[in-house]
Amino acid sequence: FLEVYGNLKVETLDASSINEVARHVQDSNVTAVIVVPEDFSKNLTEGIRVELKVYGVFRGGGIAESGAFSAISSPLQYFEQRLVDQRLREALLDPDVVLNPIEISPGSVVKGEPVDVNPDTLFAVAMTQFIGFPLAIILLIILAMQLAATSVASEKEEKTLETLLSLPISRFTLLMGKLTGSVIVAALGAIATIVGVLYYMGSITFGAATEMMVDLSAVGLAPGLFGYAVLGLSLFVSLLSALALAVVVSVFADDVRGAQSLLSFVYLPLFIPMLVLMFTDINALPPSLGMILLAIPFTHPMLAARAMTTGDYFTAIWGIGYVAIFTLVILYVAARIFATEKILTMQLRLRRRKMREE
Repeated sequence: FLEVYGNLKVETLDASSINEVARHVQDSNVTAVIVVPEDFSKNLTEGIRVELKVYGVFRGGGIAESGAFSAISSPLQYFEQRLVDQRLREALLDPDVVLNPIEISPGSVVKGEPVDVNPDTLFAVAMTQFIGFPLAIILLIILAMQLAATSVASEKEEKTLETLLSLPISRFTLLMGKLTGSVIVAALGAIATIVGVLYYMGSITFGAATEMMVDLSAVGLAPGLFGYAVLGLSLFVSLLSALALAVVVSVFADDVRGAQSLLSFVYLPLFIPMLVLMFTDINALPPSLGMILLAIPFTHPMLAARAMTTGDYFTAIWGIGYVAIFTLVILYVAARIFATEKILTMQLRLRRRKMREE
């Protein structure tokens, strides 16, 4: 019936317990599990109410995954309605059984374990991380990059950078000072924005969870101290990488407006992973597209935020190492630029080359 009317691919599993089924489907492409009790057809024929246990497989895959449970519920409701129509034509039976021959009891599979929680409730709770965290991370990184780029570009525009470079201070120390100052100011300026975004998203999504009295710790979705530590470290290395990249880019501009224009080309790699991860899980993407996203350093703090729910800390920790290496490369490039006089003349040389071409 589900294959014909629901246009769904149905796989029959013969297991001794729901725990065995849950462990099997967690690592597969199965989106929902229907537990059919014994004597299902016999009880329906005799007018006895039966219960179908329907589990939605929760993998933290974003908005697209939330529609999987609805795709199963609709054909089952249609099947129930057909049974009602058939019973009404038969002999007198219990009206409650005739009108409601099937009682659907929703459940979820979380980290390979069955839990008696409606999947819609879990998706509502997870939506905070699918939308709120990526937005907060993007706002933080963009603000930090703008501050770092403005710092270098304004000094080039006001001709004060040359004075700083002439001081008896290591060029690398000067670079790290600029990055450190940008991190502090950006964090202070972004805290209010992050709190506002998370509060706004939380007021929408956690309302349903509060009404349902869902204990996130009991279902294994409450983040622990380790999860917060991984997220904080991932944010730190990503922020440092973005700041170093902003400094390198701003060197090619001779004023603040030019630096902001150059930074606009860096914003695209920020928004691509945010939009993709809001709607799907990176493991559900084709391998080539997944590798492209993993190559973007700003993808990894978003994966670290999602790992607080899914528990996939291996990918998050691997991402921290990758972003750290990427950051070291960018810092090396920035240090080499600061170590030479090119930081003062690079834009002038570009302009002269352009004038020669004209």
